[in-house]
Amino acid sequence: MDLLEIKDPAFVKDLNVAQMEALSADIREFLIQSTSKTGGHIGPNLGVVELTVALHHCFNSPEDKFLWDVGHQSYVHKILTGRANRFDTLRQHDGLDGFPKRKESEHDVWETGHSSTSLSAAAGMAIARDIRREKYHVLPIIGDGALTGGMALEALNHIGDMKKNVIVVLNDNNMSIAPNVGAMHNVLGKLRTSGKFKRAKKDIETAMKRIPTAGDKIAGAAERIKDSIKYLLVQGTFFEEMGYTYLGPVNGHDYHDLITNMEFAKKVKGPVLMHVVTTKGKGYQPAESDRTGTWHGTGPYKIETGDFIKPVGGPPAWSAVISDAVLELAQNDERVVAITPAMPVGSKLEKFAAAFPDRFFDVGIAEQHATTMAAGLAALDMKPFLAIYSTFLQRAYDQVVHDICRQELNVFIGIDRAGLVGADGETHQGIFDIGFLRGIPNMTIMMPKDENEARHLVKTGHDYDGGPIVIRYPRGNGLGVTIDDEMKAIPIGSWEALSTPADVAILTFGTTIPMALEAAMELKRQGIQAGVINARFIKPLDEAMLHDLMKRNVPIITVEESLLAGGFGTAVLEFAEENGYDQAVIRRIGLPDEFISHGSVDMILAEHGISALGILNTIQKILPEKQIRA
Repeated sequence: MDLLEIKDPAFVKDLNVAQMEALSADIREFLIQSTSKTGGHIGPNLGVVELTVALHHCFNSPEDKFLWDVGHQSYVHKILTGRANRFDTLRQHDGLDGFPKRKESEHDVWETGHSSTSLSAAAGMAIARDIRREKYHVLPIIGDGALTGGMALEALNHIGDMKKNVIVVLNDNNMSIAPNVGAMHNVLGKLRTSGKFKRAKKDIETAMKRIPTAGDKIAGAAERIKDSIKYLLVQGTFFEEMGYTYLGPVNGHDYHDLITNMEFAKKVKGPVLMHVVTTKGKGYQPAESDRTGTWHGTGPYKIETGDFIKPVGGPPAWSAVISDAVLELAQNDERVVAITPAMPVGSKLEKFAAAFPDRFFDVGIAEQHATTMAAGLAALDMKPFLAIYSTFLQRAYDQVVHDICRQELNVFIGIDRAGLVGADGETHQGIFDIGFLRGIPNMTIMMPKDENEARHLVKTGHDYDGGPIVIRYPRGNGLGVTIDDEMKAIPIGSWEALSTPADVAILTFGTTIPMALEAAMELKRQGIQAGVINARFIKPLDEAMLHDLMKRNVPIITVEESLLAGGFGTAVLEFAEENGYDQAVIRRIGLPDEFISHGSVDMILAEHGISALGILNTIQKILPEKQIRA
């Protein structure tokens, strides 16, 4: 079938099982060919091909509401809703979004970049439907890994209590990004592997599905019989006790099993949980055999071998630099503990986990729990290192404020993927953390200019006993600088002048330092002395240096790869106002007050003037007498 010609998913309803199996093969081939060129979330999507086709066969999108909790599993849905012809633009600027996008299609009724949100949204939609006396199905499709998120469990509890007609499709592939952990994972494992229950359940449910469900005493009796057998043969009836009709385990790659259970679920009154077991990466051997999360999301790759197309060698990843430094400190300090919310591979903590399994904790998709657990460790004089992506730290904001900062606990947070992340787009851009952390009392924020300074700042964070401290570091690789043999702590709040500020001072940190140095070099060729200041401490500021610059009336440019609103530049403006420097000339360069869509990082930076040219243009405006050539 030519997938590029699909305009609407209604055609799937007329397909028989053999035709749907052929369609599934075409979709898998298309996904493999397409993502090999663009990159993307290939593993999750290969696993939900039959599930997605069956949903569109049994239900009516967009009248029936599909809420893809794990947004990176929506590629098949996008293909069936007429977007295959845009897959060559996937995750590129002005191209197809890698997640559901309401502006992109009427079939995308809920946007998701973070997990564990679909059940709460489904509860809201079910309430709205019933208030309006409308008739349609609400179907959150949630992964087993997402059920470790507290928000999902809160919603699961509420939906069961309300007894609303919601069909929860639990896509259980035994993985989130990395392998799942926790008690919920173990509950699903028992349901997934209970052979006795599967056999008895199949016989009972076959009989049940031939009986009308509306108010029939026989149907009620059959349901009770099924419950009794489940109590007898299965350890725990978690979902049934919460008020759900449990259907499963369902073979997520068998259309007969999927369609039979979906059609039955449509007839049941009250909430249903359909437990679908799938294989992540199904149909492509490198992705299907992956048990580490490597094939969760990738860049371009060679189809024949599964080899990724990326530079060989080169500088280490920022996350590896940070985690290796933490590991080095842990070897001499048994108080050091590493925590991650389901990102051991992304945060490069595998070596720490291997070296100190008793001091490494992957808590699953549970950012709030991870944060407060770190606080509990710190309260008893341990040295917890919490590695968490900037975009996911947003989910634990209250815990940072209430549990860590308010108690002034020595928690060291590694903010991974700080700044723009490119292809993952607005749900994953790490551009908010400076703004939402800077205003919290007792917080210290730092960011290194290179790998060597990163190691020294890790030592700084470890040694610091003045409360919470965070180190920001970007996605991607370092600069390849020479590394000092010994890590040394850097005085808190101290900046570094990389060149002398005479005519103008450029205050910046982290990823934007190279562009500031480039601009300063061009200015020097034009006879203008620009000082580049490595403002490695975003909070507290180096007040001594700021006093010096402002007393000498040196114009200041601040540059940051983050939102201007509430950011580093704002902190410098506040310092000037609070200290009476009314004549200070301060200009800020950064990202505007908006969500930044997907696209290459360099392109986004240039678009918003965060570049050597943008710095020159800004200085040109504040020093017109110098006749600067940009």
